[in-house]
Amino acid sequence: MPAASAPSNKAKIARRVIEVLEYFDDTHREATVMDIVRRYNRPQSSTSELLSSLVELGLLYKDPYSRSYSLAPRAALLGTAGQTSAIRDGRLVGLIDRLVAQTGLSVALFGRVELKAQIVSWHAGSRAAAQATCGLFGGLQEPLTDSAAGWLLLSTIAQPRRDGILRRLNAEASESRKFALAEMAARVQACQDRGHVHGKAGFGATAEVLAVLLPGQDEPHPMAVGLVYGQEDRVNRESLLHCIGEAVEQCFAPGETLTATVERLSNAA
Repeated sequence: MPAASAPSNKAKIARRVIEVLEYFDDTHREATVMDIVRRYNRPQSSTSELLSSLVELGLLYKDPYSRSYSLAPRAALLGTAGQTSAIRDGRLVGLIDRLVAQTGLSVALFGRVELKAQIVSWHAGSRAAAQATCGLFGGLQEPLTDSAAGWLLLSTIAQPRRDGILRRLNAEASESRKFALAEMAARVQACQDRGHVHGKAGFGATAEVLAVLLPGQDEPHPMAVGLVYGQEDRVNRESLLHCIGEAVEQCFAPGETLTATVERLSNAA
């Protein structure tokens, strides 16, 4: 019946809007209708209509000559007012840019969405192994137990709730993804003890990740930043851990906000 299908259609539209916005990154500054169609396997006609609507809303720009689309500033600023200072003042973006520039590797920002790990943001590095990181981009989700970053995010959940979540994830996993509870629990506990993790990047890729938790995050919504690479990148994990730890420490150092150095002008108004 029409009344029953309406919420489903609205959910599909919302998902497709987010997919379009997530398509754009450092290596995809512009996109054609077919770029979006191919990545997300969407119908061409409805995708074209959606992109036109986003242009009308001021979220995208459209080049009249190349007929390609790019992000408008409004897309970047939506929702920033309600975020933490590190996101609002650009320090987190600066942290990611710094890690990409220093290492040449791809950098991912990970978050937790209920019982799934998500790539919140993806930035491809200049020397990253393309084959190992193929198929990775922002927005991807998978169960927390399927990736090293997921183990790290799980480590922020207090006991005994964590063990209950592990049992639930194992019960819901397909046969090929089931795990030994004791082994997984020990793996997650090690992440909590160290505050960082090294292991499989997950999300269908053959790459590996070295990730650390970001400090000062809300307990229900932890985030981690990770360097993603393939075996052919021949990295020194100890050096990478020092690099990422130093960058995170500087980014989240007390008082390190743009507003902290702003002098109030008494006669400005």
